[in-house]
Amino acid sequence: MARRPQDVTGAELSVLRALWEEGPLTIRQLTDRVYPRGGASEYATVQKLLERLEDKGHVSHRSEGRPNLYAARVGRQDLVARRLREMAEQLCDGSLTPLLTHLVSAGRLTPDEVRELRRMVDRLARER
Repeated sequence: MARRPQDVTGAELSVLRALWEEGPLTIRQLTDRVYPRGGASEYATVQKLLERLEDKGHVSHRSEGRPNLYAARVGRQDLVARRLREMAEQLCDGSLTPLLTHLVSAGRLTPDEVRELRRMVDRLARER
């Protein structure tokens, strides 16, 4: 199945993660984070990944003299929400219940995550 244009590849996701964690960065700073022992070819790779992410609307840059600073335009939560929605549409006829049930029953939740999940469910119940 062909990827939708706004989908993010694994390599692009590495760049987005660095931007989410560190904020606006230059290409050199991103290269140092994504490819710590990288050289010229890795710099070019990050530059190309940024171009693709910018074309998809996930990254923007601003020129403050030289070099440009790049920032994420899409938040982690927004990307997670979109991907889960797409997965639910593809696998579960649009229902999030099977996905959520699997994630919770997989047993990988920490006690803090279980408490947070309970708080969210309680809040949703009160709001309805």
